[in-house]
Amino acid sequence: IKELNRQGKTEELLNVIAKENERLQSSKQDLEKILNHTTKQLSWLPLNYKKKKDEVTARGEKWHKQIEETVKKLHQELDDMQKEHEAVLQKQKKGFEEMIEKVDEINKKVIELHKSKNAIEIQRFKPMIEKQETLKEFSQYSFPTFFECKIDPNYLQTYFGYVEKTQVKKMSLFENNFKDNDLPGRRILYVPTITTVIDTGFPASEKYKSRLYGMVVTDDNKVWMGGESTELKLFDLQGHLHHTVSITVLGFYLCMYNKQVVYSDHPNKAVRMISDTDTVVTMFTTGDWKLYGVTSTASGDLLVCLRKDDQSKVVRYSSTGTVLQEIQYDSQCQPLYKDAKYITENVNGDIIVTDWEKKAVIAVDRLGIFRYSYSKKDSKFKPSSVATDCVGHVIVTDIGGHKIHMLDRDGRFLRYIIPDGGIKYPRGVCILGDGEMMVGECNTGIAKRIKYLEE
Repeated sequence: IKELNRQGKTEELLNVIAKENERLQSSKQDLEKILNHTTKQLSWLPLNYKKKKDEVTARGEKWHKQIEETVKKLHQELDDMQKEHEAVLQKQKKGFEEMIEKVDEINKKVIELHKSKNAIEIQRFKPMIEKQETLKEFSQYSFPTFFECKIDPNYLQTYFGYVEKTQVKKMSLFENNFKDNDLPGRRILYVPTITTVIDTGFPASEKYKSRLYGMVVTDDNKVWMGGESTELKLFDLQGHLHHTVSITVLGFYLCMYNKQVVYSDHPNKAVRMISDTDTVVTMFTTGDWKLYGVTSTASGDLLVCLRKDDQSKVVRYSSTGTVLQEIQYDSQCQPLYKDAKYITENVNGDIIVTDWEKKAVIAVDRLGIFRYSYSKKDSKFKPSSVATDCVGHVIVTDIGGHKIHMLDRDGRFLRYIIPDGGIKYPRGVCILGDGEMMVGECNTGIAKRIKYLEE
């Protein structure tokens, strides 16, 4: 009996072993297929890697060519700057020499009059010497600056340097006379005028009592406006409401892209567009990053202000959401932004944002290299929105100071744009044609069409 039991267990074990062997033998075919594939991969390996190395070599040659062309271009720019610099300094030198010569002549004449005591000559000379001007300001120049930028390992792109154009700063010896930096053939109005007042009808928020937020001008000179409502409204320049579309968020940040209005869906981290049929189309999303200001560019891309935790950056996207460029740090690897909100592109390619935490306007060039920062010591200064006109003037709404600041394209303050009757809590701004701008008063919900250039 024991023998029979032992034989039975042996047969049972052999059956288990046979089944396992069948399983292993059936897997042998799969293993042989994988072995064959791996062997082929090994044979292809040198050829594939050679091909990749050739691609890298070709890319490197292209970069070398671009570097050589850029160096040549920068040398030419420096030569042009030097000629311009020398010409202006020579003119200034000649002016100083002539002024000193004139002062010496006057001194000589004064000594003669003291000796002669000629009353008639003294009377004639008195108004002449009083009219003689003294130096009120002179030009102080800084030389071009070369910034070294490091390789970004994430994108394998090298911006090897940038030459900032010679800066000319007027240094005051006495009180400066105000001088406009006018648009060609147009003078900035001493007192800008309000030509249209639009009550947008947006309600007030319970917490902040604010109503009107973003605005953008269309190709046919109408203005989309967004406020404390899940609606966008289209007004003409006379203040007539032409159209209203419904969205799911408040209309803080707007821009035009391919003649369609685009807005930031801040809660859902998406850039959305309103189609011709008034349907909302999602262009792309921004992952973990909350988005704020958005603007279209001359190259057909979109620039978006993003923030995550304590980080803030500007990202250039294609229309399908491909990341083309990230701007976050300066040449010293320090953060450029703390809280980038509104954004625009200037005619010279500068990317300009308002930073609400820094209370500053920050500009970088098209490569993302720092150009300038504009701020005020006044504690009331709170830059809100930003726009630029056709020659590069930068228009900044100051919601805290109840002012509109005008800067030149290098970030130097030119003047305030304060219309007759003033402006209260200015936030959204866009530039219209014919020397006008549209500015929205955040807390009143009033949009004002302001003429700031003479005919």
